Amino acid sequence: MAEPAGVRVHPLGLCESDDVGPGTRIWAWAHVLPGARLGADCNVCDHAYVEGGARLGDRVTVKNGVLVFDGVDVGDDVFLGPGVVFTNDLRPRAHVKKGADALLPTVVEDGVTLGAGTVVVCGTRIGRHAFAAAGSVVTRDVPAHAFVAGNPARQRGWVCACGERLDGDLACPACGTAHTESEAGLGVAAQQYAEVPQ
Repeated sequence: MAEPAGVRVHPLGLCESDDVGPGTRIWAWAHVLPGARLGADCNVCDHAYVEGGARLGDRVTVKNGVLVFDGVDVGDDVFLGPGVVFTNDLRPRAHVKKGADALLPTVVEDGVTLGAGTVVVCGTRIGRHAFAAAGSVVTRDVPAHAFVAGNPARQRGWVCACGERLDGDLACPACGTAHTESEAGLGVAAQQYAEVPQ
């Protein structure tokens, strides 16, 4: 199969989708199935699997061994750490064949980070710029900017879009962004006023 224009597929990678944005790289032993949609400038690392019916936005990092199944919708600028696994069926049985309409969708909004080994149970929504610590098991919705950890994952604090934990006043000590709390999570009250240290 010919590579989509502007897409680099390693000789040992397999991209069967023709809906892949320019600048996307698919590395060795990664497999992108027909019907999967990948945005521009994504990086799909070794041994990752993206099933048909899954969607990745622009500039998504998919580290080694990530499994993205049908019904998973990932926004822009998302980081999926090594070994992240999404599910799409709450009651799987090998002898019960289900169509795509029986699967529960999962939404990962823009700017989310899922640490290494995170498992995301289907039917959940992870809000913008949320951060799941390594090894988290996400079983319910996560508010925007929430920091979650554990099994099941529970909220342990708040994080800025730059990735730093917020202080008690919901201000970022690294970039200076101030936030306000709402039922949906955090919003930005004041833009950044300092450079994030490199």
